[in-house]
Amino acid sequence: MSVLLLSLSLPAHAEKITIAAAADLKFALDEMIAAFPLNPSTDEVAVTYGSSGKFFTQIQQGAPFDLYFSADIALPRTLAKNGFAASDVTPYAVGRLVLWSAHRDAAKMTLASLTDPQITRIAIANPQHAPYGQRAEEALRAADVWPQIAPKLVYGENIAQAAQFVQTGNAQVGLIALSLALSPPLASQGGYWLIPDTLHQPLEQGFIITRRAANSALAHRFADYLRTPSARAVLARYGFALPGEAVVK
Repeated sequence: MSVLLLSLSLPAHAEKITIAAAADLKFALDEMIAAFPLNPSTDEVAVTYGSSGKFFTQIQQGAPFDLYFSADIALPRTLAKNGFAASDVTPYAVGRLVLWSAHRDAAKMTLASLTDPQITRIAIANPQHAPYGQRAEEALRAADVWPQIAPKLVYGENIAQAAQFVQTGNAQVGLIALSLALSPPLASQGGYWLIPDTLHQPLEQGFIITRRAANSALAHRFADYLRTPSARAVLARYGFALPGEAVVK
């Protein structure tokens, strides 16, 4: 009898899922998780933010992630092709790159402004593994300022760290995600200039449920929730568009 009572006292079907998400989603995804209908006594959604390229490698090495949100849709497509996904690849957003400064009026700047000798430190995400860093390099090369800019660059592990460098004064300006420039901590400081998306490849983003979460009802329910109008509204408020849509910021 005592065993029966113990089993009845435990929450039924308790589940925890862990998400690996691109750092540009930090504020938008936090809001969506907070609004996600969840039984707090049984279920839990945890999230880790970082570089899409590093998560890509970690998932192939067995990292315990149930969903993977990448800033470059090519990465989850490769995982799906190689058998690491339990779902189709879902495009969820197109990100945008901006020039942002906490202490200068970046709204009046362009990429050519970065050649100013008074600007000595410029932050971008590391192009070796971060999609925003790769697009930043493409834009700087397309604007024909890369040779002058390269010696000034400081590299963040991901786009959130690049933004942090600018916010804390370790760089005077940065090429960061629009979603971060619109976030509450950064929107109250400085300003931004939207970099023309004709200067770089699209920042098309996508997610998958990983193979590890094939039988997780919570993972599938969360994926469905992200396709709802309320979740889409949060993404739009942070400057994300769906493929084919225009950014209105």
